[in-house]
Amino acid sequence: MADQWREIEAEWQGGGTFIGRNAAGGTVQMGKLDERPGVSPMELLLVGLAGCTGVDIVDILEKKRQPMKALKVKVSGKRSEDHPKIYKEIEVSYLIWGEGIDPKAVERAIQLSEEKYCSVSAMLRSVAEIKSSYQILNPVETNN
Repeated sequence: MADQWREIEAEWQGGGTFIGRNAAGGTVQMGKLDERPGVSPMELLLVGLAGCTGVDIVDILEKKRQPMKALKVKVSGKRSEDHPKIYKEIEVSYLIWGEGIDPKAVERAIQLSEEKYCSVSAMLRSVAEIKSSYQILNPVETNN
């Protein structure tokens, strides 16, 4: 299957800064560059988890015809104090905006993402405890 192998490159920009690129041309900055802050490699793991599970949640809730207007996934991780300082605990918080969203549908979507669909979650779960929570918010509330 062509989808099994993924390839990226990371090009050194000086200091502790790299620009990562995928085959399609997408880029990510790791480390500070020209006074612009970047994302650390360990933070990228959390970003990957947020994006992976976020896509699942949107797909599942749309299939369940839930009237979701917006979604924000916040992820925080606690690293071990000893090298290689891997994540030992990760918390995922889903903020979902919409009126009339069924909490049971949200809980099932989160369960399916965590247990079946999100490959990032499956990889991280082998080394870290992952806890999830969610809030359903009125669409007139700000989503900051």
